Amino acid sequence: MSQTDPAPGKVRFGPFELDRESGELLKEGLRIKLQDQPLQILCILLEHPGRIVNREELKNRIWPADTFVEFDQGLYSAIRRLRDALGDSAESPRYVETMARRGYRFVAKLEQAPVSQPNSSHRRRNLALVGLAVVALTAALFVLIRSHGRSGRAVDAPIHSLAVLPLVSVSQDPRQDYFADGMTDELITDVAQIAELRVISRTSSLHYKGTHKTLPQIAQELHVDAIVEGTVDREGNRVRIRIQLIRARDDRHLWAHAYERDMQDVLRLQSDAARDIAEHVRLKLLPYATVRAVNPQAYESYLRGRHQLSGATSQADLESSIASFQAALSEDPGSALGYAGLAESYVALSDYYLPPREVLPKAETAARKALEIDERLSEAHDALGWVEFVYGWKWSAAEQHLKRAIELNSNNALAHDHYANLLSSLGHHPESLIESQRARDLDPFSLIIQANRGFYFYMARDFDFAIEEERKALELDPNCYTCRTYLALAYAQEKRFSEALAEVGPVKLPQASPIDVATTGCVLAGAGEQHQAKQLLQDLQQLTAKRFVCPYELATTHLALGDREQALRKLEEAYQVRSICMIWLKVDPRLDPLRSDQRFQDLMHRVGFTP
Repeated sequence: MSQTDPAPGKVRFGPFELDRESGELLKEGLRIKLQDQPLQILCILLEHPGRIVNREELKNRIWPADTFVEFDQGLYSAIRRLRDALGDSAESPRYVETMARRGYRFVAKLEQAPVSQPNSSHRRRNLALVGLAVVALTAALFVLIRSHGRSGRAVDAPIHSLAVLPLVSVSQDPRQDYFADGMTDELITDVAQIAELRVISRTSSLHYKGTHKTLPQIAQELHVDAIVEGTVDREGNRVRIRIQLIRARDDRHLWAHAYERDMQDVLRLQSDAARDIAEHVRLKLLPYATVRAVNPQAYESYLRGRHQLSGATSQADLESSIASFQAALSEDPGSALGYAGLAESYVALSDYYLPPREVLPKAETAARKALEIDERLSEAHDALGWVEFVYGWKWSAAEQHLKRAIELNSNNALAHDHYANLLSSLGHHPESLIESQRARDLDPFSLIIQANRGFYFYMARDFDFAIEEERKALELDPNCYTCRTYLALAYAQEKRFSEALAEVGPVKLPQASPIDVATTGCVLAGAGEQHQAKQLLQDLQQLTAKRFVCPYELATTHLALGDREQALRKLEEAYQVRSICMIWLKVDPRLDPLRSDQRFQDLMHRVGFTP
């Protein structure tokens, strides 16, 4: 039953007293530090005690319209800080209750506190504040008038965010599309070196390849201030690109230029274009390594490898990218880019297709070679940081390389996501979700970044948000089996088994990966579908004779079926093969039944976690 909204002023609940006019929260007479957004949320909840305040209302009243992309993380963090201040919890709420998929409700009983009359000193203070406000307003008007200048025209708003759309190939040969996409990718990388400029990553930029949307529409969807578009042409050993800079809000052409170089000077061409863009957005281009000449054949192989890697959907695609990078390195053994691409391809192979011991040492060797040639290569630091994290289990070394990757290129969305992954596995969930938000802002159409974001919420045990984020991932790709299994895991944790089972229904071999099928078995077992779960386990065990199947995921299914001993044996096997899933030992809710077992605690210690 809802309570009556108390009158404005002071209100008491439990040991707390809130002055809603001054924004001061006291606990037994002592002031409690509460930041602005958590305080605003508390005040709004107190306006409707006992009733649900939906998330949309909180968003409209607290978060400005132009920051909606950060709303999920902002609300999650603010609610967490509010509960911390109140000594409350989501599991057993005394004050703030989470209403799944709807919003929040204040559940404690309220008491009206005595209202004191303002004395003369208060009135004098209020008059002084009014005077200061008048002075501040006058100064603001003066600055506004000055900003219009003598022409009477407002100064152009600065450009702080930008997207490079896919360069259009003017070649008649469709086989040259990889070259145009590769040139787009490299131009994005160079433009990303502009300080204080948010640059949309290639995955989201390539989403608009061949689109008929207007530039203002694209800019609005990507939340950027400007767009770079252009063409690329290649005739023999000559490369020509023409690019133009468009201001998004009014579709105004700001600048255009054509660049032409021999293929061996293509890196100089890209560098010159990035420098000119930096000049026209009035931001500083960060220092980078000296641009060197390239071997034309090697660079073409490198671009082909990048094209294959970015579009890879199978083991064969990744092996093709490896072959292209190796061809580039055979032509130019001094190519740091070639080694970095090779490292990234090996990393991708380890995710689902091959045993970690077979490919991750190769990834580490390639990444270290790239950094020997060029220490300032963000992609190489990212790849090495990932290997140190998921294979070496060296948390400090991994963090060092991932932070260095971000320092060198703050627009490296994958590095932000990898760092979020590391933070999540160590239990630093608020920091992880902030990094995840940054990754998504840079690459809003990346399926893996969106799906991972839901998984980080799952590991943080905030299952409502995990469900929301995985639904967003399925909007990007309704056929994403990984997204469905992550979503089903979150449903299962909330005991919403019918919804969980609906998600994992189509997840079967051979269409889905063994990891996704094993996760499905875990969900089925938790939902009481023991026979189906055991059948999936049997199918996966037969598959192990043909290809790598992650023992960690098999362990979670055994545990969901109640077989603790077999689960522990599979986890030990995962340790021996250095499964990349072992990074989740510390935080995975599926492993909770084992946490009191000394053998599990010993395993955590060997991996490098504090039990």
